[in-house]
Amino acid sequence: MGDSAATDGGDNSLSGRNVVEEVSRLVEQGKELQESASALISRNSQEDASLRQRALALDSNIKNLRSFIDSSVKKGNLDSKHAEKLSEELSRASYTLSEGDAATFLPCKSHGRLLRMFLGPINVRANRKDVQLKVKEEYYRFRDRTAYLFLFFPSLLLVLRSQVWDGCFPALPVQLYQAWLLFLYTALALRENILRVNGSDIRPWWIYHHYCAMGMALISLTWEIEKQPDCAQKQKGIQLFLRWAIMQGVAMLLQNRYQRQRLYTRIALGKARRMDVVWGETAGVKGQLWLLLPILFVLQAFEAYVGVLLLQTAVVGVVSEWQVVTCGILLIIMAVGNFANTVQTLVLKSQFKAKMKKGKSKSDLTKDQ
Repeated sequence: MGDSAATDGGDNSLSGRNVVEEVSRLVEQGKELQESASALISRNSQEDASLRQRALALDSNIKNLRSFIDSSVKKGNLDSKHAEKLSEELSRASYTLSEGDAATFLPCKSHGRLLRMFLGPINVRANRKDVQLKVKEEYYRFRDRTAYLFLFFPSLLLVLRSQVWDGCFPALPVQLYQAWLLFLYTALALRENILRVNGSDIRPWWIYHHYCAMGMALISLTWEIEKQPDCAQKQKGIQLFLRWAIMQGVAMLLQNRYQRQRLYTRIALGKARRMDVVWGETAGVKGQLWLLLPILFVLQAFEAYVGVLLLQTAVVGVVSEWQVVTCGILLIIMAVGNFANTVQTLVLKSQFKAKMKKGKSKSDLTKDQ
């Protein structure tokens, strides 16, 4: 028995020594891994800094050379046809730089106040192109989902008003809808700001439009909705706003369906960048423009009409709260801004098509000669 006890004691001490050695070995491995990771991060940081300097230098050289070519053509020191070929080559180099993986080393656009307010001083620019494209596709999915809801909710409220609520909206359903609108416009503004940081071409106006819509939705939450008396008169602005929202939902569905197909074609032809998104009225096919533009112009006119009607109800004294006046002004501002951007887009399209036709006619003439 004594020998057995001695043997057990020896095994326990041996097992204890093994555990101590294993702990020491793992501690050493942890230190080595930490040192290797630190060395890798330091090495990557140095390589990133070097690539960033090269990307900035290349971008600056392309811009300077393009300016030099333009000035040389104006002075007559360079043939225009030769300069056009050189500009095309520079455009290809610039496209490769801005659309390739090297684009992550170029300076990004300002994050904007909204992102800083919600997220703080955090860099939301993705370093990998596949991650940027995933952000864009997720933005599209969100727009697809919300377009149907944008069409469904106001339709449901109008049906319930006529069939269940005896021609008068109760306050809670309307306020819930306005709360959902506040969430929708805030989410769209955040996503679009992130897309701009990652190289998208969204015009600033469409983001400002969502800011105005956010403010209008927030203000409308404090708008007192009274049932009686004169319910139909006092809630006329709400009815028109819901009908306008239905038209907006139809326009969103058409934009999501037609314009995205056209954008993918333009990206394949090299006329658009992979991070570009559809906004406003970017449909490029003539048939699509004839379908979409009348809807957009009617929508903008109706939006302005609702804003004027709200101001009129405040002036007459039917509903004189400050919320009515503010929402009316915001609707008019958004309608005017949307109309101006629609016209600007059409002008840019016509100028681009005229330039393309002119260039094509010149090339045909050169071939004939």
